[in-house]
Amino acid sequence: MTNPRTSIHKPVILLAIDTLMSTPLEVVAQTGRAPALQFLMENGQYIPNLVSSFPTMSVTIDSSLLTGTYADQHHIPGLNWFDISKKSIVNYGTGLRETYRLGWKKVATNTLNRLNNEHLSENVTTIYEDLADMGISSGSINALVYRGNNPKRLQVPRLLSAFTEFENGEWTTNATSTFSLGTFSKLRPWSFPTKVVAGNYKYIVREMKYLIKKEQLPAFTLCLFQDLDTRIHFKGPMDVKGLIKIDREIQKLLNLYPSWEDALKQNIWMVIGDNGHSATGFDYEKYIIDLRKILSHYRIARIEKPVRTKDELVLCVNQRMAYVYLLDDDMQISQITDDLKKDSRIDVIAWKDDSWVHVVSGKNQGKLRFTKGGHDVDEYSQSWTIEGNGELLDLKISEDGKIFYGDYPDALARLYGALHSHSGRFIVVNAKPGCDFKAQSTPFHLSGAAHGSLHRQETLIPLIITGTKQTPSTPRIVDMKAFILQLIHQQIEENTHVKD
Repeated sequence: MTNPRTSIHKPVILLAIDTLMSTPLEVVAQTGRAPALQFLMENGQYIPNLVSSFPTMSVTIDSSLLTGTYADQHHIPGLNWFDISKKSIVNYGTGLRETYRLGWKKVATNTLNRLNNEHLSENVTTIYEDLADMGISSGSINALVYRGNNPKRLQVPRLLSAFTEFENGEWTTNATSTFSLGTFSKLRPWSFPTKVVAGNYKYIVREMKYLIKKEQLPAFTLCLFQDLDTRIHFKGPMDVKGLIKIDREIQKLLNLYPSWEDALKQNIWMVIGDNGHSATGFDYEKYIIDLRKILSHYRIARIEKPVRTKDELVLCVNQRMAYVYLLDDDMQISQITDDLKKDSRIDVIAWKDDSWVHVVSGKNQGKLRFTKGGHDVDEYSQSWTIEGNGELLDLKISEDGKIFYGDYPDALARLYGALHSHSGRFIVVNAKPGCDFKAQSTPFHLSGAAHGSLHRQETLIPLIITGTKQTPSTPRIVDMKAFILQLIHQQIEENTHVKD
């Protein structure tokens, strides 16, 4: 593998902070409680409204970030979905009760192995794979989506091996050349991760400090902080204590250089969120949407049992969005959508029919359908044919065919992506802000916050870029891969030109 420093002079470091949101970030930066983030914002470029993927769940978002595609191409539909070919629910860890009922072995194997080696589509490449093909090294620290070109033999700790389907607790995965994932792969052989699958914010920074001190930074490193998410679920979207703690650790990275300015001269630093949160209400009856009650007159598969021939529906909840799967070929989708429309808390109900996507709502009247290609063009230069009531997705269409998004940013491409992300007959439902979906054993978040939906509160995330004046072509997470590759390509070309 080529030493990255022989090809580029400024490695790219992407600090991804799960649940980082623009308003709390701006508050802690402006009030001096996050000096490192404030320094990066003031000495770089700040984009407060980068568009995330959909559903706004980490594995789908990370897959979009690394492949530069939405779910219709990378095929990771969410944290919880149904594999029609195997008649089995695929869950990557949505909560203890749901994991227990589905089976620890199944969830662990899906998360640790099948996510990267089976479910992530072979028809797309990750940024790690593209860099490896160029002879350029890359690193992944603490991220569950990590597929690269470097085979690694990983082993589950002995005490946990009984909870997996791996023979002798071992499996081979394709990862990055520099790879850290909790107890399964450590950069510092003497270290002890604070969590089994992933480390906390302090452990992660120690791994990064090790690379910087040893001058072993790859050309590109993704470092993922996961600590904020759980806290925000319980404390609400404006809680900043967790962010302040992470900032203290980022300060330690910058302090490794003679000055913070030198840190920017030697590296390109980026800080990015993955999804936002919508505050949830206090009253269970008012704010928790129990899909089992709405669809109680159908036979709904139980998650702890194999799907039976008499089962009619499968429910897979991703917090504020959910997939409703129809197992009976004779059942009409309209039967289900008519029931869902009776609940005014469900603001988007969508399904696909051939190349068309259909949308109705429990909140608004009318119908909408759209398909790719046509005379209407949105702000991301994507063309569409749209028929019906655009207000269902808060679309504004000018007389000359320009599409403008409101409450649901890039709604057409993101909704199309989710509905074409995997096989089967299913409906996507989206909850209005303040509400959370529930099915059997699904965790919900009263008096806190949740994500998953198409809404702008969970969709728009911050991005900080320092060490370069360039920005992505458009402010979307699917444009980040091309942007990072461009930065590395340019450095290689500059070095080649200097040598010539």
